[in-house]
Amino acid sequence: MTTCHVRWAAIAGRTERFPGLRRTERRAARRPPAAGTEPHQGWQVTGVAVEERGRLAPPAWLVSALRPQRTPVNWAAVARASVALSAPLAVGFAVDRPVFGALVSIGALAGVIGDTADAYRMRLLNIAVPQVFGAVGVTLGTVAYGRGWLTVAVLTLVALASGMISSIGAVASASGLLLLLNAVIGSGLPLPRPWWAPALLLGLGGLFVLVLALLGWPLRGGAPERSAVARAYRAVAELLEAAGGSGFGERRQAVTQSLNDSYDVILARRAIDHVRNPTLVTLLAQLNALIPVVEAALAAHQRGRPLPADAVTQVRRLADAVERGPTGPYRPDLAPPGTPTERAVDQALRHASDVVLGNDPDPRDPRGTDDRLGRPAALGVRVRRAAREVLFCEASWRYGLRLALCIGLAQTLVSVVELERSYWVPLTVTFVLKPDFGSVFSRAVARGLGTVAGLVVAAAVLAEVPRGWWDVPVLFVLGGLIPAFSAKGYAFQTAAITPVILLLSDLLSRQGIGLVGARLVDSLIGCAIVLVAGYLLWPESWHSRIGDRLADSVDHAARHVSLAFRTDADQAEKARSRRRLYRDLSAVRSEFQRALTEPPPTGARAKAWWPLVVAVERIADATTAARVRVDHGAAPPARGEVDDVVRQLHELAGDIRSRAEPSGVRAEPEGDEVSVLEPLRQEVAAARMIASPSTNTPGTPPAP
Repeated sequence: MTTCHVRWAAIAGRTERFPGLRRTERRAARRPPAAGTEPHQGWQVTGVAVEERGRLAPPAWLVSALRPQRTPVNWAAVARASVALSAPLAVGFAVDRPVFGALVSIGALAGVIGDTADAYRMRLLNIAVPQVFGAVGVTLGTVAYGRGWLTVAVLTLVALASGMISSIGAVASASGLLLLLNAVIGSGLPLPRPWWAPALLLGLGGLFVLVLALLGWPLRGGAPERSAVARAYRAVAELLEAAGGSGFGERRQAVTQSLNDSYDVILARRAIDHVRNPTLVTLLAQLNALIPVVEAALAAHQRGRPLPADAVTQVRRLADAVERGPTGPYRPDLAPPGTPTERAVDQALRHASDVVLGNDPDPRDPRGTDDRLGRPAALGVRVRRAAREVLFCEASWRYGLRLALCIGLAQTLVSVVELERSYWVPLTVTFVLKPDFGSVFSRAVARGLGTVAGLVVAAAVLAEVPRGWWDVPVLFVLGGLIPAFSAKGYAFQTAAITPVILLLSDLLSRQGIGLVGARLVDSLIGCAIVLVAGYLLWPESWHSRIGDRLADSVDHAARHVSLAFRTDADQAEKARSRRRLYRDLSAVRSEFQRALTEPPPTGARAKAWWPLVVAVERIADATTAARVRVDHGAAPPARGEVDDVVRQLHELAGDIRSRAEPSGVRAEPEGDEVSVLEPLRQEVAAARMIASPSTNTPGTPPAP
């Protein structure tokens, strides 16, 4: 019997003690799930294999790292990449300066990699800010070119700074990457003089990508933001459609991610727009109106019966109205509600209809336009906060030191051992050692395999295509593959980028197909340095912090339960707390999914603890459903019941952190079986059964 089956059997034994469960649910709980099926409604263990794999099958972490992701291709980004990479090279050939054209194309390549956002303001940040850091990096690299140990020292310090600023956020991470990447290029290639010329040429390439990415802004200024909110509405429509069914858990995760993305887009725009923007006010009101619908959907799913099709149709109609504009007033034709849950769904849909299809919200009314995460702080406050995070954060220093060690070793090796175009060794380290982009071990393996695939393409191009104007159409085709393949995974992105970099490098060095073998050796050396000095030598690679991260989320859930049923708490404060909790759980799920791609023991530990991640998400759902029922007529729970659940959650967090076996059987939450909190108590008891090691329950999770 597998670990998941054993643990499910333990949970099923506990469900007999909760008469509040429906009889069909108790029967289903007693029966372990068949292989390949979901254990229970909502208990989805996505990505975790519950069957024993054959001895000849590849390891799960390798399969996960190489499996292409099912994401749509952004054809607009493909077109921009093709033009951005090939046009500068064409201009360079036209003016008889192919080296200058190649450098501009290399700068454009960095912009293409960062061109991932839909909203124009996010494109501006994602492309422009890293280019500034890239200009600093290539200047430092150019000054240090060919200076032996001084070059090693400069790159090591740049790597330390790059790693530390990467902990601030996504834009800072991309900026740190380009800072180090361009420093490596500047210190490893004989770039044109004077010292400021490479920074200017690379910056022109990034500027060209930025112009292409912002061409539609005057005509479609708010379209990406509207599309993001409309996608959130469509995700909620699918959630309502799945209520009462087995696919609800996966749809709820999609809704959480869609809401996170939508709020991020609008918050990023509001951080730039310091005036009261009517379009932004409307979008915020429409997004806020969606929150009660999500909460009502959780309560409806807990009831176990599907919602009427009219409710799903109504939300999809609202999604179309958000994206294209309302066509006129409309009132939903819904059956009269009879229960607190039905009243919650009815009122949420009618309120959303009023906001989306009715009059625009009053910009002076903060109730409909205040976002659920709080207003962004002033710029100076955010800068000081980011500086504190960089200078006084353990994780920031830890990553910076790891990166500095690996870059220092790579550059020292380059200075001692004669390797052609050996800048590729630290270049490989720069790309691979990005733990915020995914598993370091998996990225190293994927980098090696992707490089081999890319070198096959590069060898064919360098061997068969004459140098000169023929490079322009080749780069046009290869450049378009970068955004198309990047969405599929890191190995595919590496396979697409490698021939482009080699082709542009050949225009600078004129070594032809001889570059291919040297690049393969350099890539393997760089991956080996990362695996040894950036992975194996660091205890965190073997003793993952995912358990502590999960325990923090359980404590967060306890605080939210306490706040949700306080009569003196503000509704906006409760809503912000709920959104923060779901955002936190979404980040925890991402961390665990990343850990699952690690080899043992980290991957095995993450796999063992994965059911508890699902359990904590269900606790959050049960809390929201209970709060919705109380808001629409159900009897509120006694404060003692709430405090008992909060205590149980804090004890659960302690169980996760303790790594010690508890003595005896934990006390179950007590309370009235008809109480609105009964489903929440059931979820807490199930979660504690997963987390509490016991000599009577084999297969329990190991220490996190």
